[in-house]
Amino acid sequence: MKIIMVKEYRKLGKSGDVVEAKDGYARNFLIPRGFAIAATKDNFQKLEELRVRESKALKKKEEQAVLVKEQIEKLSLTMTMEAKEDDELYGSVSISQIVKGLREENIEVDENAIVSSEPIRKLGVYNITVKLHPAVTANLRIWIVKK
Repeated sequence: MKIIMVKEYRKLGKSGDVVEAKDGYARNFLIPRGFAIAATKDNFQKLEELRVRESKALKKKEEQAVLVKEQIEKLSLTMTMEAKEDDELYGSVSISQIVKGLREENIEVDENAIVSSEPIRKLGVYNITVKLHPAVTANLRIWIVKK
């Protein structure tokens, strides 16, 4: 049975792909769970409408990500932490603490968006990459100072 994939599912295909699947698998699993629809003329038209809507939504998300990127790159986040005499922190600065600091500056970012190459365990200035969208990344400057 030919089906049109609506959502990506394992190795079967991505959204918009027309694939061949066994009848029972398509009718009893893929179609009822919303992963696919039957390959008919009407459904091809629905698929085109879906693609147009998705592309508009992606474009809108990218525009919002660019605005957030501008806010983040203007910002220099300062965090006060307890530290030892040799400027080493008691513990480390976590991603959730960085997200909390951004929220205090009225910037909403998902924890999964922050890409940290190494844990922050000393006082100083750090550059953190924030992946806001597949095409948009921002550089956040964080100052860790002694409390």
